[in-house]
Formats: sequence, C-alpha cells, structure tokens
Amino acid sequence: MRGYATSRFRLLLLMLLLGAALITASASFGQGSAATQPATTGGGVFSLIMENIDPIFITIALLSIAGLTLIIQGFIQNRGEALMPEATTNRIRDMIEARQFRDLMEFTEADPSFISRAINPALKRAPDFESMKEAMETALGEQTAEQFRRIEYLNIIGNLGPLLGLLGTVLGMIYSFQEVANKAGQADVGALSHGISKALTHTFLGLFLAVPCLAAFGVLRTIVDRLTVRGSLIAEELLLMMKPAEPKPGASAGARPVAAPTVAPTAAPVRKVPAPGVQ
Repeated sequence: MRGYATSRFRLLLLMLLLGAALITASASFGQGSAATQPATTGGGVFSLIMENIDPIFITIALLSIAGLTLIIQGFIQNRGEALMPEATTNRIRDMIEARQFRDLMEFTEADPSFISRAINPALKRAPDFESMKEAMETALGEQTAEQFRRIEYLNIIGNLGPLLGLLGTVLGMIYSFQEVANKAGQADVGALSHGISKALTHTFLGLFLAVPCLAAFGVLRTIVDRLTVRGSLIAEELLLMMKPAEPKPGASAGARPVAAPTVAPTAAPVRKVPAPGVQ
C-alpha cells in the first residue's frame, strides 16, 4: 500500500490498464467488423490496421497509451482543490494570525500543496523580510516550471504522432512501388491500391494520436497558468501577513534641539542736548 501511494506507481498501473483495455477493444472491434464487412473490403479500417502490425504501429500504440494516461492524470492533478486546497490555505492563515511560526514551519515542511511549498522556504529565511520574499519567489518559479514540465510530454507526443505516421506512409509506399517494380509494371491495380491504403493507415494512426494530445496540452497549459498565478497571489498575501511592522518616523531619542540663531539689535543714534543756560 505504501508503494501504491507514489505517483510513478499509479502512473505505470494506469498505463498498463489502459493498454490492456485498448488492445482488447481494438481486437474485438476488428473481429466484429471483419465478420460484418464483405471480403473485398478487408473488414474495415480497424481490421486493416490490425492486419498490419509493425514496429511503427507498436510505437504509436504505446505512445497513445502514454498520452491518454498523461491526459487523465493532468486533468486530475491540475485542479484548484488538488493543487492548493482551501482548507490548507485557511490553516496557514490562522497560524500566521496566531503567530505560531514554529508549528507553521513544521506543517509546511510536510504538506505537499502549492502554497506550503512556497511559504516554507520563506520561513527558513526569517526574520529578514527581503530574504524571505526572495526565497518565496524562487520557490514559486520552480513550482510553476515543474507544473509545466509535467504536461510538456503531451506536446512531445503530439508532435511525434504525425512524424511517425508519415514515416509509416513512406515505408508503405516504398513497399507498394517495389511490388510494381518486381512485376515489371504489370502489378494489379487492386493490389496496388490495397497496399497504398495500408500505408495510409499509419497516417491515420499518427493523426489519431496527435489531435487529442495537442488539444489536451493547450487546455492544460491554460489551466496551469491560471492556477499558478492564483497561487502566487495567495502566497504573496500570506507573506505580507508575516512582514514585521516598520517603526514610525519621528525624532530620535537623545537628539538635542537646535537653538534659533540670535541677532544683536542695532544701536540708536545719540542726540546731544545743550546744557541749561548755555546760549
């Protein structure tokens, strides 16, 4: 049970189950189509595909299973409830308001949510707020890149699909025209057309692989971008709640007031008064 809890084990198990279901469904559908179609049609498209199993077909089938697994896993993991549960965010906010920073560090260390993984590196840089902010921004960037890397495989598989289909088509055309060359240009037109139809089945398989993978990649990329931006804003809000109060600006203690400059008054002119009796 402990191994089942790991993501890689569940991913491998899901791929095996989807592969078995896809092979069983394809075989059953191909047999049913072959039974209902006339002999000249070869039993339909799926029967034609099942009759021409080669390394390219096996590669496309394996990539189809992996792509379907990644699509299902991507939509399950990239949800607001899974990436950043509201209960976890509220608990972190309550701990900050109660100033339980030691308990908060232990909680974020063990919790795998997006918010906890962003707050924990900041707590380790306390009490320097600038260092805390820098650590949180680094953690947010790493988590965002990790979320995009998880869905990038869908883009790779989607781009490989048409290329593999084109490779199978080219090989099929080579074999068909080689058959014409071996018969000195007298090959039956029906046999040649049937060979070309077999070659084009690889193109069909490649497009059948690429379209859902690329469509899911575009949708998941938008979801991941929206969720990571939302998580970054919530983490920044929680970090500001831990910011220490700045001292109010004012006169520093012990400062001596500066006296106003003293200006000397100007002396008034002296008038001479004549002595009494003196003419």
